[in-house]
Amino acid sequence: MMSESMSHRAYLALGSNIAPEFNLPNAAERLADYGIIIGVSAVWESRPVGETNQANFLNAAVLLETPLSAAELKRVAIAGIEQSLGRVRDPQNKNAARTIDIDIALFNQDVLHVGGNRIPDPEILTRPFLAVPLAELHPEYVHPTDGRTLRAIAVGMGDRGLIARTDVRLTAS
Repeated sequence: MMSESMSHRAYLALGSNIAPEFNLPNAAERLADYGIIIGVSAVWESRPVGETNQANFLNAAVLLETPLSAAELKRVAIAGIEQSLGRVRDPQNKNAARTIDIDIALFNQDVLHVGGNRIPDPEILTRPFLAVPLAELHPEYVHPTDGRTLRAIAVGMGDRGLIARTDVRLTAS
């Protein structure tokens, strides 16, 4: 069921370490089926968190203008895209390798709980692979609970090992 009342701005974090050169751009293209892609970040490579005996991750962010609520976006769009790209969830290891992971990092200026996830994603404040791509999308966006801009959050933590991957690009089509 689509929300008719207004358009929403969803800041989505994408990550992959199984065929990421294929899965990240493919996921971004599929997101366009659920709204208008306003912007895409560069692609960044980062070391895995938690489960370190696996390939590095490629991470990016997408700004999607959508008529869907956060719950609808997660349940319909994100779940469908992840399933279509072969995402398998390991209930024993939330940091396991994956074909694609799409999370709603920010949604408008809202503070929400959706499907067991908090929005804004608390890891924006501690993980450069989230903060840096989001800051590229909207540097002056003021974090709804922290009060700093995304630029200030990203600059404050530094890149901490992020590597720009200019060979992989997302498109805003």
